[in-house]
Amino acid sequence: MSSNHLQFPNWDPIAISIGPIDVHWYGLMYLVGAVFAYWWGNKRARQAPNWNENQWQDILFWGFLALVIGGRVGYVLFYQFDHFLANPLYLLQARGGGMSFHGGMLGVIAVLLIYAIKTNRSLLEVGDFVAPMVPVGLGAGRIGNFINGELWGRVSDVPWAMVFPNPAAGFLPRHPSQLYQAIGEGLLLFLVLWAFSRKPKPVGAISGLFLLGYGVARMVVELFREPDAHLGILGIMSMGQWLSLPMVIAGAALMILAYQGKLQRFEPANRAPAANNQPAQSAKNKPAKKQPAKKQQRKK
Repeated sequence: MSSNHLQFPNWDPIAISIGPIDVHWYGLMYLVGAVFAYWWGNKRARQAPNWNENQWQDILFWGFLALVIGGRVGYVLFYQFDHFLANPLYLLQARGGGMSFHGGMLGVIAVLLIYAIKTNRSLLEVGDFVAPMVPVGLGAGRIGNFINGELWGRVSDVPWAMVFPNPAAGFLPRHPSQLYQAIGEGLLLFLVLWAFSRKPKPVGAISGLFLLGYGVARMVVELFREPDAHLGILGIMSMGQWLSLPMVIAGAALMILAYQGKLQRFEPANRAPAANNQPAQSAKNKPAKKQPAKKQQRKK
């Protein structure tokens, strides 16, 4: 391999130190995602029927907590289960890092389901509203991974291959797969969902596109990302690909069913019918007051 490969810009993972408190770039990337979601979610809530800013802010607060907790639990269970069995307290040792998107997603879905039940909405309706706000945070998180010099790609000789200073990377040129993910599951997925959600879509279609889009982007980038050393390739795919495959299947199924009109039955029974029947009921009552008795008898 050529020796003229890019060298990783050895950034300090600590962005700011305030006394004994160190603020890491990775944490700031979470903040960037949350601030963007707060701003754009409020904007969408003002434009969307049946939504308001307070509702979105409740979802964002609890969803962010579920993202962090679920991300940590998912990482330990999906990627470090043997370590967890040997030392259950490892779950609480988050200072050493370790987050899983798939675990965070399951945590957020749990929050959305609870919110949907409490507010008498369908999970798909809530998911359709929330999904477009997610990719920017995902992209920012991957930039945080890059700044930390972690989750590098496989050894490569492409002109943009980069040598990471971590000894575990072997000082070999590798794909900067963190940036691939920032582009794929961050920028591109955001643009696709933004364009797709600009006009009303069948319930479940936007949620389905998010699952499908993320799953495909993640499975493709995993081809260039170095598998976890202690897991390697599990059969024919990496752990990230196995975890993303159900997302692709579920997302494609949701979109097909949404455009076939088969997901409308998942709407709460006392929300959609009430909106549809109210004009008809008022129209029926209004003529009943003004029409002569003969016309009323003829209707009966």
